Amino acid sequence: MNAAPADQIRLLDVQALDVRLQQLTHKRKSLPEHAEIESLTKDLTQLRDLLVAAQTEESDTAREQTKAEQDVDQVRQRAARDQQRLDSGAVTSPKDLSNLQHEIASLAKRQADLEDVVLEVMERRESAQARVAELTERVASVQAKIDDATGRRDAAFEEIDGEAASVTKEREVVAASVPADLLKLYDKLREQQGGIGAAKLYARTCQGCRQELAITELNEIRKAAPDTVVRCENCRRILVRTAESGL
Repeated sequence: MNAAPADQIRLLDVQALDVRLQQLTHKRKSLPEHAEIESLTKDLTQLRDLLVAAQTEESDTAREQTKAEQDVDQVRQRAARDQQRLDSGAVTSPKDLSNLQHEIASLAKRQADLEDVVLEVMERRESAQARVAELTERVASVQAKIDDATGRRDAAFEEIDGEAASVTKEREVVAASVPADLLKLYDKLREQQGGIGAAKLYARTCQGCRQELAITELNEIRKAAPDTVVRCENCRRILVRTAESGL
């Protein structure tokens, strides 16, 4: 393949722009905010699970408290009715009076026991409510950190994408000035060789594979016409000759 030396030089410009696009792509993928957001999101998921568990516990104890308070109220109402019967004088039989008094005493003890249950449930509910409040605050704090990191990431995205768009446009302009067959070969090699399709021959060394060329290879390149497109024997990339090639 033949191409004017100037066209081959422009191929190096295309390569430099492609390298910059690769760097920008890598930079976009490796922003520190990615790992930060991932770690914080894991923390947030765990905290939300704990919050749901605490909210469930608070809800359960609330129902338990309501039930215990209803039990106390029922016993209190029954004791009040018995006391009213006793105070009314309607019960005259000594045996019935004794039974009624015994029931009132039993109900008083039952009420005291149930009130202790209510207090115990209330303590557990207050503890659950405090846990819910604590976890709610922690969830909000972690979410704020995620929002901050996301904002920083998106700002970095905007900057990187802006530069990438500019470089892409410049690449299109420069690539348009390179002969189609040369550009096709370059693109094929670039895909095969990890993003580097053309390299400068500098001080007898291929800047693509960083290998110094053998004497026989250098002699062949010296003999080649200026418009001959030469390739590195080692990596097969296009070698672009310049005044610094050491030929």
